[in-house]
Amino acid sequence: MNIEELRLYCLSKKAVTESFPFDEETLVFKVLDKMFLLTNINNELSMNVKCEEDLAIELRERYAAVLPGYHMNKRYWNTVRIDGSVCDDLLKEWIDKSYKLVVEKMPKKKQSELENL
Repeated sequence: MNIEELRLYCLSKKAVTESFPFDEETLVFKVLDKMFLLTNINNELSMNVKCEEDLAIELRERYAAVLPGYHMNKRYWNTVRIDGSVCDDLLKEWIDKSYKLVVEKMPKKKQSELENL
């Protein structure tokens, strides 16, 4: 997966926007204004994704490319180096889970709004 494939996959999800709220290098993807993925466009390709706490630890132990979330709450966020050691299908699965976790934490009104888009 390269940066453009990552970008297009994220944007294919419902109600997703992209922006650079922190600096000119950190591309952030949000669903209804809530972050679900961050990536740095100028360095080695990686992504920060939200994860269930127990699964986050398990993935770090299983995959060398998965690290505690850089500049994030390390209980719930992982940084994943996209270096070819993890297949694209698995990367997409982790993106999907991050998106879903963020949506599940939204108020019911926002969830309903998303469903009606």
